[in-house]
Amino acid sequence: MVQFSDIQEAAGRIADKVHRTPVLTCATIDAMAGARLYFKCENLQKVGAFKMRGATNAVFSLPDNEAAKGVATHSSGNHAQALALAARLRGVPAYVVMPSSAPAVKRSAVADYGAEIITCEPNLAARESTLAEVVNRTGAVFVHPYDNDNIIAGQGTAALELLTDHPGLDVVMAPVGGGGLLAGTALATRALAPAADIIAAEPQGADDAHRSLAAGHIIPCEAPKTVADGLLTSLGVRNFPIIQEHVREIWLADDPAIVAAMRLVWERMKIIIEPSSAVCLAAVLARPERVSGQRIGMILSGGNVDLERLPW
Repeated sequence: MVQFSDIQEAAGRIADKVHRTPVLTCATIDAMAGARLYFKCENLQKVGAFKMRGATNAVFSLPDNEAAKGVATHSSGNHAQALALAARLRGVPAYVVMPSSAPAVKRSAVADYGAEIITCEPNLAARESTLAEVVNRTGAVFVHPYDNDNIIAGQGTAALELLTDHPGLDVVMAPVGGGGLLAGTALATRALAPAADIIAAEPQGADDAHRSLAAGHIIPCEAPKTVADGLLTSLGVRNFPIIQEHVREIWLADDPAIVAAMRLVWERMKIIIEPSSAVCLAAVLARPERVSGQRIGMILSGGNVDLERLPW
């Protein structure tokens, strides 16, 4: 299992390759929540998402002989862009399997970072079989988007920075999809703020982590449906034990609340976030009795939005 020391090592490894993102506050949103909120702005990270942290740590953790053959993954989202850029920074090839349904803007970004894109049918079986062919052909190392120890450690550096800048928070929150960000956040928080509650937020239409935590075992998400498209994946097996041990609760938010929270951040804070980033704020605003008077840090996970298809 990943340890806090792995997160500390990751922080040193990636420090000159990623942004140390700012922590912003907003008096208007604080008044609405009845709490003091600290927003860790990973929407301002390279490639527009926290994924850059884990991908960079994973790529730069590889021995030279393995890295030389390149890295590979299957992704239609932020991990694809992050792995492509991290590989370019190290000067090694990247191979990204993307479904034919992936938005053109995301395909373009991955290509701009220098990755070879291999197109497949838009289903998991096709992604995995195509990835296996790519790995066999190239010898590249598969870097899973979230179920990977180096990915988890890299993602944990966001919370490490948050808690270094703002020690003594009462609650630390992260959204949960596959669980890489949440697992890393939980480990960093438990080490740096032992008394803080670690709470996740999840869309109501993709609530597998909420159900899994209650059941004590992973329950895969079937046919998830939510505007927060970055949180559609089911929990990873490496992430779940960490989440079980450290995460107190997972709060759900419905799509109208997520969209309202996203718009609120755009309008009041003047920054662009994607729907997945707004889930924590939506959950907080729906629970004034739970958060009253507390100091809450939350990770705004990304800001990659299709401006032609805004949800309002």
